[in-house]
Amino acid sequence: MPHDAPGPRVIAGLAKIGLALKSHAWQQAGGRGLTPTQAQILTVLGARGQGGLRLSEVAEALAVTPATASDAVSALESKSLVRKRRQAADGRAVAISLTARGRREAARAAVWPDVLLEAVDELSEYEQGALLRALTRIIRRLQLRGKIPVSRMCVTCSYFRPHVYPDRAAPHHCAFVDAPFGDAALRIDCPDHVAASEDQAAGAWREFIHPERRPDHVV
Repeated sequence: MPHDAPGPRVIAGLAKIGLALKSHAWQQAGGRGLTPTQAQILTVLGARGQGGLRLSEVAEALAVTPATASDAVSALESKSLVRKRRQAADGRAVAISLTARGRREAARAAVWPDVLLEAVDELSEYEQGALLRALTRIIRRLQLRGKIPVSRMCVTCSYFRPHVYPDRAAPHHCAFVDAPFGDAALRIDCPDHVAASEDQAAGAWREFIHPERRPDHVV
């Protein structure tokens, strides 16, 4: 077997998984009279709680144009799945939130295909942690290059303290719950996320990817 770089094969593997997810999204959303974009908006709104989001925030979360987000939100509003209301803090701003029916639909839209969950569950906890760590690094690199929106990940959160414990199984600390945790518990989209300052996020990122550079690093 030729010793070529593994990068293209990794991308090819991710692309195959992406195709499976895309196919599932069309099948599930289409069966409920939604487009994948509309289903994604319901999922995003469901994850953000009762406060709702502005149209610009919806567009940013999905990495689509405001026009695309506006069309999808209007379609959801016509189906009584979302509502628009003026925000109390800023009467000019409109918040988009789920209706009761929309919350039920969002819960269904957020369910991942059983076949994919089963495939991931077959990995050991160590393998799942390694996969989450690798995905976190890939996603963050793309975010830093402006290729995808910044999401509510551990590595951009003010509560995140990477590699502060010598325990390899749980080296990180979450100041929100005041507890250690390992790579298998890394969040890609956390509802309790509070954005870190630029300097804090940069420092946490350096320590996350280069723990050996910490003065108190334990081998």
